[in-house]
Parts: sequence; C-alpha cells; structure tokens
Amino acid sequence: MKIGVISADIASESRVAITPDAVKKLRKLGFEVVIQSGAGQAAYYADELYQAAGADIASSSAEVITQSRIITTVNDLPAAAIEGLTSGQIVIGMLDPYRNTQLDTYATKGVTAFAMELLPRTLSRAQNMDVLSSQANLAGYKAVLLAANEYSRPFPMFMTSAGTVKPAKVVILGVGVAGLQAIATAKRLGAVVEASDLRPTAREQVESLGGKWLDVPMSAEEAETAKSTGGYAWTPSEQYVKDQAAVVDKALSNADIVITTAQIPGRNAPRLVHGATLAKMKAGSVLIDMAAGTGGNVEGSVPNETITTDNGVRIVGAANIPSMLAAQSSDLYANNLVNFITTLIAPASDNASANLALKLDMEDEIQGALAVTHDSQVRLAKR
Repeated sequence: MKIGVISADIASESRVAITPDAVKKLRKLGFEVVIQSGAGQAAYYADELYQAAGADIASSSAEVITQSRIITTVNDLPAAAIEGLTSGQIVIGMLDPYRNTQLDTYATKGVTAFAMELLPRTLSRAQNMDVLSSQANLAGYKAVLLAANEYSRPFPMFMTSAGTVKPAKVVILGVGVAGLQAIATAKRLGAVVEASDLRPTAREQVESLGGKWLDVPMSAEEAETAKSTGGYAWTPSEQYVKDQAAVVDKALSNADIVITTAQIPGRNAPRLVHGATLAKMKAGSVLIDMAAGTGGNVEGSVPNETITTDNGVRIVGAANIPSMLAAQSSDLYANNLVNFITTLIAPASDNASANLALKLDMEDEIQGALAVTHDSQVRLAKR
C-alpha cells in the first residue's frame, strides 16, 4: 500500500508533508512511499534523500495520486489534483475545513479526507499528532526573531560607557502555544515582557516564564466561573471585555514590540488592536500579526506584507511563519502525520492476511473527529 506526498503549489509554502526520516518510519510500518519530484526541495530535502530512505520519485502530482491509497499534503490539494482522486482514497493534511470550498468535491469523489486541525487536543493519546501545537511552537519563536529584525533597537539592556540602553518592552496578546513560546523567546533575548489573554487561568503560565500578567479586575462570580471551566469555556462579560481593552490599550501605547497570536477555527481572527490604539503607539514600534492570514488581529494588517502607519508603526502581516522554518516545521508535521496514520492500520487480529490493511472507524474518537468527508458525505459540523 502506497502513501503519496504532494508538492505545495503556492509560493508562500515551503514545507513538505513527509520527510525522509518519516519515509523510514512508514516503511517499517509496511507502507511504500511515493513523492512528487521536488516536493521537499524548499525544506532542503532533495529527491536523493527520499530515494535513500526508500521512497519512489514521481514526476507529477497526477502520478502520485494514481499510485497512492493515502495522499498527504501540507495544505489543501489544488482543484486539478482533486479531480484525479478516486473512491476509497484518503487525503490527510491541514485542510482549513471551515473555509474549504472543496469538501463537496471530496465527498462526491468518495474520498475520506482528514483535517488535522480538528484533532481533539484534550486527548492524551492524540498529543503526538497535534499539528497546531507543533507548528505554533515554532511560529511563536520565529515571530520574536522577526520582530527583532524589524525593530531598530536591541532587545536587552546594555550598560555602556556612552550610556545605558533600556530593554525593549514586548507585549504578547494571546498566550496559547505560540504566545507562550513568544514570551520565552523574548525573555531569552533580554526583553521586558507583558502578556494578556481572555483566559485568566493563563496567568500562572505567563508568570512562570518571567512575563508580567496584564491584570484585568473581575468580579468574584466571574473568577469562580473562569476557574471552574478552566478558562476555555468561559464567556467574559461585556464589562470585562471593555476593561481588558483599556488595559491592553495602555500597555500597547508604551510597547516597543507587540505580537498577536489569537485565531479561532472556522471564523475570522478577533480584532485585538484597533486604529485608535495604533495611533497612540511610538514611531519605530513593531507589530507582528500572526493571524494576518485569517483576517488579522491588527487593523490594517495585510497578509505577507509589512506596512508602516502614518505615525511610523510597522505592521508585519505574518500569514505563514512555520514555512519560514520549513526544515524543522516539516520534521514535526511529518511526525504528527505518521503518528496519525498508525491509527488507521488494522490490528493484526482484524487482518486475516499478512498484507497491511486499513481500518477506518468513524466511531474512533480521533478518526471521527478529523474526518471531514467519508462515505460520500461531508461530515463537518458548521460553525
């Protein structure tokens, strides 16, 4: 049984779904692997490395699709490639399911499509398949380096004979995986870091990394609700949201660097920084909008572009930071995919023959959550 690897068809994507090391792991499981020629080149994985690992090289995506039972990809397949799919094939990748306009086509073709972003992140056995965490971790690190490159001053404090250089003030908005890594990286570079999140429970994590929590007063009832739900299911009051906006506005007015990380699957990114706040920021300050590709946290940000406001604030629309670290991002993503693929393999007790067999089980808590099309139907719940 063959697993195929398709090359990214957009200039802004340098990652590859399966690396040579992952090929070796898949072959040990009993799979053969065929990869489109040049698919790993942008991540510094030449065709020769895949061949040495035991993969076959195909000249085109069409050839890969024709040969493969399972097709792996980083982003959604191009429309032309989907047209070549046949019933019973499996597609695995970050398919952006809530924005994907091709799910009906997958279903019509009889393809089972798994969107890796939908992984239930609370399952302990699913942690090694969590593509959002593996990619966000690297993105949070790189975002700080991007900011350091754009910023016209150093991050750490310097004591020199010519005077003292003050440390940069960095504000992180959103402290999930990417935000926490951004805090840790900015602290390592010597910056003073403040952070905010709608989840009050994130305070302990921020402070454990040396960051200062931007505290927003809340009622005893709100505090209890936030604590009992772990923060994730908590819906803040209108007053709390208003108070938090005021705290953030003040912090950003004094900030040198701002990094925003907030994204919501299936919806546009929440607007965290408005024009009125941008107007108060210092000339030369830098904002890295990690959600630029899904609508943007910062008013006026443009995906994959850097713009400068009238008052000299630089806004970097960082739409795909993991692609900037393509080699390492691909390694982690490929490991995530291999770990998921192992859940598709039928146990030996279910397989009468010695050949490798798959077992698709929509009752399985992982497969069922990730499958957006199966049995010629779209299974994705609308948001």
